[in-house]
Amino acid sequence: MAESNFVDYVKICCRSGAGGPGYVHFHRDKFTAKGGPDGGDGGRGGHIILKGNKQLWTLLHLKYRKHVIAENGQRGDAALRHGANGKDVILEVPLGTVAKNAQTGAIECEITEDGQEVILVPGGRGGLGNDHFKTATNQAPRYAQPGEPGREEWKILELKVLADVGLVGFPNAGKSTLLSKLTAAKPEIGDYPFTTLVPNLGIVPYYDYQSFIMADIPGIIEGAHEGRGLGLRFLRHIERNSVLLFLIPADSKDIRKEYEILCNELEKYNPDLMNKDRFIAVSKSDLLDEELMEEIRKECKGIDLLFISSHTGYNLQKLKDELWKMLNKKAD
Repeated sequence: MAESNFVDYVKICCRSGAGGPGYVHFHRDKFTAKGGPDGGDGGRGGHIILKGNKQLWTLLHLKYRKHVIAENGQRGDAALRHGANGKDVILEVPLGTVAKNAQTGAIECEITEDGQEVILVPGGRGGLGNDHFKTATNQAPRYAQPGEPGREEWKILELKVLADVGLVGFPNAGKSTLLSKLTAAKPEIGDYPFTTLVPNLGIVPYYDYQSFIMADIPGIIEGAHEGRGLGLRFLRHIERNSVLLFLIPADSKDIRKEYEILCNELEKYNPDLMNKDRFIAVSKSDLLDEELMEEIRKECKGIDLLFISSHTGYNLQKLKDELWKMLNKKAD
């Protein structure tokens, strides 16, 4: 997936269709000079519907579609004929899409399953024909209901990446390199901060043709929950991950402090994130010998660490084993 093609936020104006008016008509044929009312009902206005599509990974196809307009319902007709409903507009979105009201910011729906459909903006109801208004004292009503108007609302669609494992760490922690070693994903890798500007997904193969999905989230910095760095733009992607893999490089000045800063940023953004299963891996461990590893273990007493190296492959299989255990425990 090209970085320029990854879009996880769009704002669109949605206008549902108006309902068709009911019809005023009286039955007439060669045998009936003055028949009763037989005006039909108007058709419903078109809905605007969100539909989950597991083949989509981005909201790119909606980026330049600023206005979405559904058809109006048609007028009812004689002989109690119902007007045609307006054609619905179906917006296919990737799994993990959240729809919000642009004015209030309130979450209105979430799309998490393939084929799931949710009416984002309902169309107006069709008006009733004059047949509905006949009574014993008013046998020839000459009025019908107008159709209900459609709605025009601004909506925000946000994509939260769905993955089993989310990589969490500061820029240059080695997240992209690890993803490229464990999966077939080819993220951009560089020795400068914020090489990763969009989330990257990869499938990690495991024994017996089993697998799990890992997401490389752009690096977090202190103050991210306030919008610093890439901040709030990508912290939301972590909400969808089942397990959080904290990646801290071996050349960090203080591994324990770095881990605490990362936890603090996640907690301030969303306290529920601290309820997720967490695992800590020390990357670039090919720079360490056994003596240095033991020192780091002492400094991080009370924190379970796994030393790994994407460069040499050291402990990568053990890392996959540990993550698989956590994911299966969560499934149970």
